[in-house]
Amino acid sequence: MKKMLVVLALAMFSFANAQKGSILVMGSIEYDSQKVSNSGTEFKNNYFGFAPKVGYQFHQNWTAGIEAGVGTETTKFVNNTERKDNNFSLGGFLRYSKPLNQTFSAYADLGVGYQSTKTTTETGPFTTTTNKGNGFYVGVTPAIFINVNKGFGLNFNIGGLGYNTLNFDGNNGNGDDVKNFAFTFGKAFSVGISKNF
Repeated sequence: MKKMLVVLALAMFSFANAQKGSILVMGSIEYDSQKVSNSGTEFKNNYFGFAPKVGYQFHQNWTAGIEAGVGTETTKFVNNTERKDNNFSLGGFLRYSKPLNQTFSAYADLGVGYQSTKTTTETGPFTTTTNKGNGFYVGVTPAIFINVNKGFGLNFNIGGLGYNTLNFDGNNGNGDDVKNFAFTFGKAFSVGISKNF
């Protein structure tokens, strides 16, 4: 099985002023592609996602704002079956940041919001199945900021804590409830670039 994962170097970009009354703009971009080929199974999978954030720093240590996310994933099987997932989320976040010294700062984001997904499966030229789901999410994401030079810095994240629900209502009339709790400390990693001015 061959698997290729590409996370763009611009995994997170943000422009923030470390002063009260500043605006925070940031986001993440992700691309994931893999091809699986083993006994009895062969498929190609591609994923692209974008998650922007905009916030207002109303206190020296606190920032509040809105966050969104869009993603699309396509899986193609050798039997001409194709599955496409479209995901969307919209919510708010609250960030607490604490400078440790002139170089390092620690922060944590609490995000809460609405999410939806739509799955379309084509199993032949005339057979299409659609399944839609919506629900909510909540998550806590800690990170470390390193001030490199003249306001430019790097953000390091090694996972977080999250809970989300989805209530599916497919075109077959059957609904399914999905509840997921994730503890990803040490299992996820991202590096971001930021600019304070």
